[in-house]
Amino acid sequence: MNSFNFQKSSASTQSLKGLQGVPTQKPHDPFLVIEDVSKVYPTPQGPYTVLEGVNLMVSEGEFICVIGHSGCGKSTLLNMVAGFNQPTHGRVELGSKPITQPGPDRMVVFQNYALLPWRTAFENIYIAVNAVYRNKSKAQKTAIVREHLAMVGLEEAADKKPTQLSGGMKQRVSIARALAIRPKVLILDEPFGALDAITKEELQEELLKIWSDLRCTVLMITHDIDEALFLADRLVMMTNGPAASIGEVMQIPFARPRDRDRIMEDPQYYKLRNHALDFLYHRFAHDDVE
Repeated sequence: MNSFNFQKSSASTQSLKGLQGVPTQKPHDPFLVIEDVSKVYPTPQGPYTVLEGVNLMVSEGEFICVIGHSGCGKSTLLNMVAGFNQPTHGRVELGSKPITQPGPDRMVVFQNYALLPWRTAFENIYIAVNAVYRNKSKAQKTAIVREHLAMVGLEEAADKKPTQLSGGMKQRVSIARALAIRPKVLILDEPFGALDAITKEELQEELLKIWSDLRCTVLMITHDIDEALFLADRLVMMTNGPAASIGEVMQIPFARPRDRDRIMEDPQYYKLRNHALDFLYHRFAHDDVE
């Protein structure tokens, strides 16, 4: 008998039905609301619609992965949540308040780390902490930085500059910097895409542990279906651009805490994986014909 304690079987079944444009299972008490969002850019050739009619509700503490081909508007969508961009139509709200600009309640971790190369790991994190916690003493801010360096296993690398760090270590610094100010939403834009397979798996495990402890809401772009199935509560699958939308939202039924080896031994894992592959490479395959 299968040893997993899955969520209700109806959720797993719904995830394979391919509902169009809406979540397969509406979260309770939506915390982040993306309603009827479209993004249109003016061009010399006329309006260019990147996203059209995007609807998604996310509960507080949920871990959401977003997947889709290049050009489907994944980054545009997350940039609107981050406040770097505004929708042309529709609304994006966090805690019932419209998102109109960047803020410390939403932190972004980029694939390219975005660290200041002339600053040490400690200093890169301290700058963020100092900007947000202006009323705390230097000793308190230092303690916060050291706590988060320890959280990602980098106590010994505190005084090293980015050029002295491996790719995985740089990404750990980026994650520590984002988490040090306790954001309500952590936005991850393919954070592990440039890392080797072993480092990638290590950081996935580390991210899950930190998320389990802090329970901030996570929105993560990925191109890796296996990564999404291991990390996420739900997998948002985007249709192709232009005028991309949410084609389907798959509920990930594996109980937490998750064990990678045990999940991959379960037949349900491969049903979900094959369904996502079919979505990406058959129903919404890129047209390579010029």
